[in-house]
Amino acid sequence: MVPEPALPDSVTPADLDTDVRRDLRGLQKETAEKVARHLVVAGLLVDEDPERALLHARYARRRASRIAVVRETAGIVAYHAGEWNEALGEFRAARRMGGGAGHVPVMADIERALGRPERALELTRGPEVRDLAEDERIELLIVAAGARRDMGELEAAVVGLQVADLEPSRRDPWSPRLFYAYADNLLAVGRRAEAVQWFVHAHDADTADETDAAARIAELTGDELPGSGDDGLTFGVEDTPVAETAVRHPVDDAGSPEADTAEVHTGEVDTAEADTGEVDTAGAAPVDAAGATAMEGDPSGSEDDPDVAVDDTAESTAADVDAVPSSTREEGADGSEDPPVGEVLGVAPVPVETGDEDGDGR
Repeated sequence: MVPEPALPDSVTPADLDTDVRRDLRGLQKETAEKVARHLVVAGLLVDEDPERALLHARYARRRASRIAVVRETAGIVAYHAGEWNEALGEFRAARRMGGGAGHVPVMADIERALGRPERALELTRGPEVRDLAEDERIELLIVAAGARRDMGELEAAVVGLQVADLEPSRRDPWSPRLFYAYADNLLAVGRRAEAVQWFVHAHDADTADETDAAARIAELTGDELPGSGDDGLTFGVEDTPVAETAVRHPVDDAGSPEADTAEVHTGEVDTAEADTGEVDTAGAAPVDAAGATAMEGDPSGSEDDPDVAVDDTAESTAADVDAVPSSTREEGADGSEDPPVGEVLGVAPVPVETGDEDGDGR
């Protein structure tokens, strides 16, 4: 029995999104209004106090467990609260009920947090991916790049982010995170000068202070930025077209850098790159680190009951990983190749000059 947390009098069902209220019409009026108010409070608290927000989301889930949007909301709040298994169970339940595909990037990120990068990459190839909005596709590319890094495939993580949206002049809502992820992965393979350049691009595009690009630039150059709104900040680094920066720069094993953090997402990758990528694992978060802590017990319930979400991956233990990731072609047991993530996502890759004149893949 989930106790009902207190609701402020100022919150009304009208504060909930119209589409979500419409999904609640199958409930009795009194129940629908109460669930709506708890969902509103969960949304208001999720950033500042995710644990309190989760109490409201769990109560709403108990009263409306057959509503997909309620399960999705409970999953999102559990994700922010670090309850990885619970969040994954809620998203799976929502998917069984016909929920939208927008939660796929978060599910992939949770798989990374639980130490299962291979499963994260599997999600990037699912049929739901084609229904993602553009911002969700880019986020999934970032998560996939992080999964590649977790598996030691750093070169593949870099190449997987070389998509059409990786253009310094772009100012899309997802540009700061994409630029930041690319810079972070460049740094992981030892391409320091290029990494600084792309951190600068991320800083210039990040008008909402979504990333800590300014701090990373200061850390790498020793120069403190006079302000976050400066334009044309280059630190003497010449802008280079993506196609040129994509040329591979091998790092010998002895000097191979280790990555402490990672961003997330991917695109198409050369088979040769994917097969040779070696490096330590690194997690990424939307740009901040996420600690993976397995929740005690699985509140999601059993698979047979449609009211209850099942975490059918309970055998895993949570691992500390920086949440949010790249992809490349992978050979299956039968020698066949899986389609690249960028191709599945419908994101056009940027041509990569490899300088491979002798066909050795270098």
